Amino acid sequence: MTAATLPAPSPIQPTAYRWTVEDFHQVRYMGRVWEGKKVLLIDGGLIEIPTAGPLHCTALGLADYLFKKLFALPEYWVRIQMPLVLGINTDPIPDLAVILGEPRSISTNPSTAVFVLETSDSTVTFDTGEKSSLYAAAGIADYWVIDVVNRRVVVHRDPTPDAKQKYGHGYASVNVLLPAQSLAPLAAATSSVEVTDLLP
Repeated sequence: MTAATLPAPSPIQPTAYRWTVEDFHQVRYMGRVWEGKKVLLIDGGLIEIPTAGPLHCTALGLADYLFKKLFALPEYWVRIQMPLVLGINTDPIPDLAVILGEPRSISTNPSTAVFVLETSDSTVTFDTGEKSSLYAAAGIADYWVIDVVNRRVVVHRDPTPDAKQKYGHGYASVNVLLPAQSLAPLAAATSSVEVTDLLP
């Protein structure tokens, strides 16, 4: 068969499968598929991020202890690495999210939070870039990243439309806090947090 007599190519093209939150949670709850890995669902795609190192774990433990004192039950529920459903095809599973209400009053996975925190030892670019845009698009008003390597906390506030960002939104206010500084979460404005208390 010569090139001139080859059949015309088929118009059918392969398509990528777009995961929904329902798909993702069904597979995630099976347990063994991603055992030992942290997999997120972002805009219908699966993203594997590195396993948490010792500094990450220590910082998250410190944050868990501190924010459970600031955001007490039954008014708030501090959730550690649990679903936060930001649309039909996105669940970034934040390291820490504070939601209104107590566990028995919430029958579905929350879709918003008054405060979100990520602890970062190897993913700081992702957490302060793409993930920041994602949380801004979801209207999360107060988003903090504990950067354990550079010993700082990056505070994102005032979500706003921004066409330059991946998800069309960003934070108008981004401040870097060092160990000698302190700041209060927006939802607990009378409670000051020392940056050094969040760092390993």
